[in-house]
Amino acid sequence: MDGKPMKKMLMVLTTATLSLMLFGCPPKTSETANGAAGTEGEIVIGEYGSLTGAEATFGVSTHNGVMLALDEINGAGGVNGRKIRVITEDDQSKAEEAANAVTKLISQNNVIAVIGEVASSNSLAAAPICNSNKVPMITPSSTNPKVTEVGDYIFRMCFIDPYQGEAMANYLSKQQGMKKAAILIDNKSDYSTGLAQFFERTFLANGGQIVAKASYAKGDSDFRSQLTAIKEKNPEVIFVPGYYNDIGQIAIQARDLGMQQPLAGGDGWESPKLIEIGGKALEGCFYSNHYHVDDPSPAVREFVQKYEERFGAKPDSLAALGYDSTRVLADALKRAGTTDGPKLRDAIAATKGFSGVTGTVNLGPDRNPIGKKLVVLEIKNGQRALKAVVDPMADAAGTTPATDTTATNAGTTATTDSSTSGTAPSTATTRTQ
Repeated sequence: MDGKPMKKMLMVLTTATLSLMLFGCPPKTSETANGAAGTEGEIVIGEYGSLTGAEATFGVSTHNGVMLALDEINGAGGVNGRKIRVITEDDQSKAEEAANAVTKLISQNNVIAVIGEVASSNSLAAAPICNSNKVPMITPSSTNPKVTEVGDYIFRMCFIDPYQGEAMANYLSKQQGMKKAAILIDNKSDYSTGLAQFFERTFLANGGQIVAKASYAKGDSDFRSQLTAIKEKNPEVIFVPGYYNDIGQIAIQARDLGMQQPLAGGDGWESPKLIEIGGKALEGCFYSNHYHVDDPSPAVREFVQKYEERFGAKPDSLAALGYDSTRVLADALKRAGTTDGPKLRDAIAATKGFSGVTGTVNLGPDRNPIGKKLVVLEIKNGQRALKAVVDPMADAAGTTPATDTTATNAGTTATTDSSTSGTAPSTATTRTQ
């Protein structure tokens, strides 16, 4: 065969291979911030998330926050005179689909930056693709430390697991006086295994005991054997750092077995479906979170009002982090003055003092925010009630947050060693409600 036919055949084979790689999954969603078709001069960004599948509320909430932010940004004239358009891909709550999604966004849609994901395992699957292509990626809420360790183009807007694991261990052992804990993890989740590790380390350092450990796998529906083994050890609390869709069922089955201990966990519990699934079985349980929807601060009040007007529901923390991530990206684009990958990366990395709904964003050298505020919520009478606030920045400034009139242990402080967590090393001021 001569050169031209061979070249033509190679082109056909290459096209077929790319088609299989990029289009081998179900059709995805694509939209603009204002619902209109794109025009020349727009800045195109990508978003990937769990819009369907096991963690669907994560992706939907984040997406709503992204769209609300883009409506505001474009309504104010866009960035440097250009509107922003977002192309959204559904990864179906699967890590392999997350990799497919960002491959398509980068190679076919030519996005200049990517927002997503929530689940750490999905972010870890996609981050290397973004990093190798020099396309900045901002995860609103993946808390596993390994995510930003992938490379210089990967950023996050939330605190990370060493910080929230320590905070929950401190709250349960120091504020609640608990000395015996059990741990139940999803052994297929980077988020769950990582958060459990940091919780255990601090709980033990505080003089507590881990009396039992058990595990399950994503997709399980029967947790009775694990819970029965835990019940025999009679812990005072069961730490379950999983996702909301499992937590509700675990709580119900624990109560069916006669177990009255509270469950505790992290921000993976955050979903409007949590209480809908678990109901009364979740009464008295605790989890750490990024913000509280009833925070009286003007920034939160304004955000909640706009979100409710647009979507007809109260925004959870994932919506708030999606909103903050999009606004940080727009701010960096404005400062960079270009969509060039390396220059945009540098502008994002230089983010300091950005006022967000979930707190002030100061990105550190590891591309994690420094000193983000954390809240502990208790499920009480079918609602989420604020129990404690951990605010490293308030302590660093030499001020203590105002104490609510309902506080029972106001002013109690807890030392959180955050030197390995991407947060400012300091004693965190904790106030309990």
